[in-house]
Amino acid sequence: MTETDDKNTPVTIDKRDQLRAKIEASERRNEQRTLADQAKEAAGAATNYAREHPLTVLGGAIAVGLVIGAMTSPGRRAARGVATGTVNAVNSAASSTKSAVGNVSTKQVSRFGTLIADAITAYGIKLIDDAMETAQAGQDKLEDIGDSAGSKARKLRRDAEYFAGSAADKSREVTRRTRRRAGRAVRDLKDKVTH
Repeated sequence: MTETDDKNTPVTIDKRDQLRAKIEASERRNEQRTLADQAKEAAGAATNYAREHPLTVLGGAIAVGLVIGAMTSPGRRAARGVATGTVNAVNSAASSTKSAVGNVSTKQVSRFGTLIADAITAYGIKLIDDAMETAQAGQDKLEDIGDSAGSKARKLRRDAEYFAGSAADKSREVTRRTRRRAGRAVRDLKDKVTH
């Protein structure tokens, strides 16, 4: 905006028009891009990110592998085993430091360790549930994209059929018109020859 804060100054109108032109040009470019182009761009961006941040990608892959592994019953058994091992480690640490702690009983430490293990297990299961919800949301998005692509394909097919039918109709019309003109020309020639 200008210093006078007038909304209809030529400078602001020109800026709005320029912005609209940029938006329309961007929309046209997006319409012309195919799904394959978008997939290539996404794959290129993913490859570049993996090259720039290899440790992040590796850590993410390991985390996804652990989450997927935890979704299976052997994976959950392993998670429970880790939680039990954590409880046992806390219990043994509490036993060895009991003299330093004083009045805290092994039973209280064991309860505390069990609570920690349960919290860790609950947190892990929540992460798995969140991952499942995210996967479902991603699947829903893919279905929406597929529906949209199918709709566009059907519209293009209908448009192509319409244009093909329209071209055939015009061709038949031109053929009839040419036939009528040729018939008239032959009739006019016969009339001239007979007179």
